[in-house]
Amino acid sequence: MRESIHATPSVALPTPLAHCAAAIYAKMELWQVTGSFKARGALANVAEIPENERDRGITAVSAGNHAIAAAFAAQQFGMSAKVVMTASAPAYRVARCRDYGAQVVIAETVHDAFDRVQAIVAQEQRHFVHPFEGLTTALATAGVGREFALDITGLDAVIVPVGGGGLAAGVSAAVKLTQPDCRVFGVEPVGADSMSRSFAAGAPVHLDAVDTIADSLGAPMALPISFALCKDNIDRIATVHDDEIRAAMRTIYESLSLAVEPACAAAIAALHGPLQDELAGKRVGVIFCGSNIDIDLWSALVAS
Repeated sequence: MRESIHATPSVALPTPLAHCAAAIYAKMELWQVTGSFKARGALANVAEIPENERDRGITAVSAGNHAIAAAFAAQQFGMSAKVVMTASAPAYRVARCRDYGAQVVIAETVHDAFDRVQAIVAQEQRHFVHPFEGLTTALATAGVGREFALDITGLDAVIVPVGGGGLAAGVSAAVKLTQPDCRVFGVEPVGADSMSRSFAAGAPVHLDAVDTIADSLGAPMALPISFALCKDNIDRIATVHDDEIRAAMRTIYESLSLAVEPACAAAIAALHGPLQDELAGKRVGVIFCGSNIDIDLWSALVAS
């Protein structure tokens, strides 16, 4: 029997977590199967592959969470998986992909990784499971926003991490449909701000380089579908520095005893910093998007 995604819990967090007067609620996608929201989109996309084409297998590109989710989804449907990961991907994430039966290819940079996965598609005819683009992915991640908005009513704002925009596209659309008066804020690392730049340009843009500890948010470009949904439904995108993310990781550990990856701490980093005054006294939802990190890497990041 295939394993499916979970309706992850939405929980109230202690107010001191954000060092402000907001009432804070978290959607705990770090407790999703495979350890992140990525399982939703991966399973939905693999499920659409016709049965008579599943012997071709799938391929994916990722710093980790999507690769793990794609490997898991392929296993659930009896398919082979070849995933491309960057050289900076933690050994823990590479091992999790292999545990799900995937073959792992290492590329030097994120741009190289996208080139390698396209070569695999061309040479091996594998189905490409995109890390963030597509209507199927947005529909899958909309489940995160819908569950959250139904669990916690009367939200004034929701803060959602933005990488390529696949999570933010679905969450923002679902929140606006379910709680139309709720504002939606995206949050990006300063060193991986493709969606912020795309908003400013009025069209998707590509970054020449990505530089952030939040590798799960390190997409080097925005793409049309996720960009359009984010542009229509996100009120504003805030950017945070890596030091703010590190501080949020420490705060989450001290307050909740959770050692989370940098991307998972991004929403709290925004609430600590650029959104603190604006959201003081509000009912604020944050998306804890996932956490595939080992304790040694977590310790090194928060100590630096």
